Amino acid sequence: MIIDVHGAPLYAYTGGKPFDPAKPTVVFIHGVLNDHSVWILQSRYLAHHGWNVLAIDLPGHGKSGGEPPASVQDASRAVLGLLDALKIEKAALVGHSFGSLIALQTAADAPKRVSHLVMVGTAYPMKVSPALLDSSLNQPMKAIDMVNVFSHSTLAPPPSALGPGTWLLGGSKALMRRVLASNPRVNVFHRGFVACDSYDQGEQAMERVQCPTLFILGTHDQMTPPKAAKTLSSRAKHGQTVLLRAGHSLMTEDPDGVLMALCRFLQP
Repeated sequence: MIIDVHGAPLYAYTGGKPFDPAKPTVVFIHGVLNDHSVWILQSRYLAHHGWNVLAIDLPGHGKSGGEPPASVQDASRAVLGLLDALKIEKAALVGHSFGSLIALQTAADAPKRVSHLVMVGTAYPMKVSPALLDSSLNQPMKAIDMVNVFSHSTLAPPPSALGPGTWLLGGSKALMRRVLASNPRVNVFHRGFVACDSYDQGEQAMERVQCPTLFILGTHDQMTPPKAAKTLSSRAKHGQTVLLRAGHSLMTEDPDGVLMALCRFLQP
């Protein structure tokens, strides 16, 4: 599904179902150098169980046009633009890593538009090491290798993620290379990392969030370890936390665990 958002095409995967204004909506927001496909199990399930699903490619990523967001706030405005374009009064937001900060900022800036906030593999502050920042700019293929070593705690996911025999590490590297190549004009890898590293509004944003908040964290996550989420989780007014035995790529390392946590949290 292609939606015009602020004059540019934004792609949203709907889980194989047409958008129905009568149904509740959940928006999935990916992290740095990912796209809508990282939510494949969770998005398809919810789309076939009563939800409108909009698993987006951020502007300038994958199938979406427009300028890649240079900040969390820029990306948040794109999410709100999507809700405006489809005349969605209220939606649940689910974000991973960089996407979790985008979902947080959106819920803070427009509390009446967000029914649920889910932050997967999150941290605040979400600082990026100088070496990784430099590599993402000057040696992006090396940085992709580095990120994937830190992001995974297993090589092969359960069969329900992408099918038996899936090579999680290789698949993730291929996805990141593809997303990087999707925008020959802007290095979306470096730009995304800079946006994460420079975001300094997390505590203030969480204070303004009014909806229930769920933190889904991986006990083996080296990129955003669970303790790094406490700055936010301690401030959430209606917060709860689910710990899964996974690394940073929770949606594919423990796809059923993420899905069941979402289903329990989003139920009416």
